Amino acid sequence: MSTFDNRVALVTGAGSGIGKAMAVAFAEAGARIVVCDVDQGRAKQTASDLGEVAIAVGADIGDEAAVAALTEAAISAYGRIDVLCNNAGIMDTMALPADIRVEEWERVLRINLTGTFLVTHAVLPHLLRQGGGAIVNTASEAGIRGGAAGAAYTASKHGVVGLTRSVAWAYAKDGIRCNAILPGPTMTNIAANATFDPTGAARLSPVLALGERIAKPEQMAAAALFLASDAASFINGAIVPVDGGWSAG
Repeated sequence: MSTFDNRVALVTGAGSGIGKAMAVAFAEAGARIVVCDVDQGRAKQTASDLGEVAIAVGADIGDEAAVAALTEAAISAYGRIDVLCNNAGIMDTMALPADIRVEEWERVLRINLTGTFLVTHAVLPHLLRQGGGAIVNTASEAGIRGGAAGAAYTASKHGVVGLTRSVAWAYAKDGIRCNAILPGPTMTNIAANATFDPTGAARLSPVLALGERIAKPEQMAAAALFLASDAASFINGAIVPVDGGWSAG
């Protein structure tokens, strides 16, 4: 029996990579999907692949007005939101703290951390009215260590971990659970067009080499599906590495 029948999942960054795999996984489990991506064309393609169970919404999660419109579109289409997967994010250039440009810092923090907050902030009132729901945030291995990315990405993902725990603590009695997955190296296009700072990349390369096993997006999606499911009904505030053992070393 499908575990998400009659439930609605909103997935950000669902135009490709881990987000698309999440959208597929939740749809296969019986959910209706709100496919969100900053690239509306990619969002529409994912929704088209899923068929009648999905709608596409193009939105920049770093823009409060766009997030409000995203939430309104989800409620207008389905009347509720049961699962929120805050997956959208961008990579930094791997620049070290002394070398990063302020513009890069602000952009990465705006999307990865503030964007995750804005979507959560917009969806929470609906979860509260419904009497519960599940949030799964995509943090990163960089959210628990200092040498897995540049300064901006590392700070943003540490922030996502803190936000996850704050939401979990604040709303546990309201039937709302919030957990995070920490992907290790995964086959996505997040760094496809990135230009890396040579000093930072060289400094980080020994640590990055430890995570030599590359995961499939579907393996991340499976973890998110579990954390959002009734099987994880007493798991709240968990920060779950999905990294093949990289963080255990």
